[in-house]
Amino acid sequence: MDSQLALSEETPANDLRARVRKVLERRKLTDSVSAEQAAASWEQDRFVARARALFYARMMFLTLGLLILAVPAWSGYFGLTGPFSFVGYFAMLLYSVANLLVIDHPKAGRWVTYITLCLDVTISVVLIAKPHVGGGLQSPLLATQLLFTTLFAILFPKPLAILPPLLALPITTRLDLLLNRSVTAVELLTLLWYLALNFIIVYVLVYLNEREAAAHREVVSLQGDLKELAVVEERNRMAREIHDGLGASLSSMIIQSEYILNLAREEGLREEIRELKLTAEESIEELRRSLRMMREDFELAQGLEDYAKTFRERTGLDIRFERTGLQRKLDPDVQLALFRILQESLSNAVKHAEAKGVQVRLDFSEDRVNLVVRDDGKGFDPSRTPRGHYGLLNMRERAMKLGGQLIVDSSPGAGAQVAFSLPCRPS
Repeated sequence: MDSQLALSEETPANDLRARVRKVLERRKLTDSVSAEQAAASWEQDRFVARARALFYARMMFLTLGLLILAVPAWSGYFGLTGPFSFVGYFAMLLYSVANLLVIDHPKAGRWVTYITLCLDVTISVVLIAKPHVGGGLQSPLLATQLLFTTLFAILFPKPLAILPPLLALPITTRLDLLLNRSVTAVELLTLLWYLALNFIIVYVLVYLNEREAAAHREVVSLQGDLKELAVVEERNRMAREIHDGLGASLSSMIIQSEYILNLAREEGLREEIRELKLTAEESIEELRRSLRMMREDFELAQGLEDYAKTFRERTGLDIRFERTGLQRKLDPDVQLALFRILQESLSNAVKHAEAKGVQVRLDFSEDRVNLVVRDDGKGFDPSRTPRGHYGLLNMRERAMKLGGQLIVDSSPGAGAQVAFSLPCRPS
């Protein structure tokens, strides 16, 4: 019954985990994705979707181009006769397909798309200016320039990146003058009208793009904040439950052991009860310390020093604690890792190393926090950890999880040193 209940509770979590992993794999992200990486992935997906739309637009243009080449009157109007016209057509088709094949690449996709778009604009200017009669500012293809401005603004919403389609109009006007075509007042009005439409398109699309990107960044940031808030709320809830449940049970055990101690007459029994009471008191102190760390009001340096002092009083081990650097507030997971490594190191010094003295140094540098624990015990060979001893393995796993570094330096008869270092990530 319990196994079925546990399985039913874990199935939704597994489904959610599978969906998250599928999205991360599709976007080529890791489980520890940052807000910046998520925003960059979203921008890349948006660019790829728009670049694919550009490919389908090109296919429509190429279809119309094939129709122009097939109709003699149209091909004659644009001067597209002879084999060179078909060579140019198939060149456009090839670079359009090549662009489609590389658009998923984060860098090459953008560069190839931009270069091929510039080629499209160049070919469009040639087709607009080429007819001797009805060409230039009179060409029916002049409206194509507005479409290219829109495409550039959608794919590359930066002022300098949109220059090629904007330059198409003055270049067309200059070609008209070079070809000895007189620019009439109506054509001048057409030029001004198209320039105004271009600036309107650029302003609207760039403005909307910036608003969309800013809104997405804000949503990603809020999602990160909500995630952190949920973690903090869950941590506080667990702290309350542990305090009210396990804490109350340990307190009851201490009270009952005191009551039984007063009733007991045999000295051996009284000694066992005292040991039981001491263990319960140590457990409740450890519980309180863990709860303080979970609630993020734990002062790391003072907590480590207090623990070293308590450990010295309980075991008689000569422990010297030193702290250097400017102390700062760290993430609860980092504080917990430092505390657990100190616990494990001191415990090993008593149980296995039979040390007489231990030096503990906590150092805060500009971008890292370092904990060094050195004892004068009998030492050991770190490459030959006895079977069933998982202390060093647990410490290494903690360091790896937080992106830190753990170095254990020891040899038989020379004591041992545990050095734990990790980046200072402020809470």
